[in-house]
Amino acid sequence: MKVEQKGHTTILKDTQGDTASFLMKVTHEHNSYKSVNLILDLSHDKNLTLETVKSFTELIKLHKKQKKSIVLVANAVNFNAVPKNIILVPTLLEAHDIIEMEEIERDLGF
Repeated sequence: MKVEQKGHTTILKDTQGDTASFLMKVTHEHNSYKSVNLILDLSHDKNLTLETVKSFTELIKLHKKQKKSIVLVANAVNFNAVPKNIILVPTLLEAHDIIEMEEIERDLGF
């Protein structure tokens, strides 16, 4: 797992291509990241499925309780089939844009 800090956002990259173990590691270390916005880059996993993406639901709920954003990045999944509570985008740039928009919404009280 590779960790990058960019402003008020932390990018966690799955470098192994094993999304299940990446999810376990991020969940286990969540206390370290609960006060920042998170981008989880899953683009290295070429076998990523919709079910694997859905497995992040509990982590997403936990992180959103902290009033912080969490965005998944992957391009091997049908975006139309992803549940509404999971934000999945194809690029890191779009992930940063989503987080910026959510930060503005929180600042405005939405």
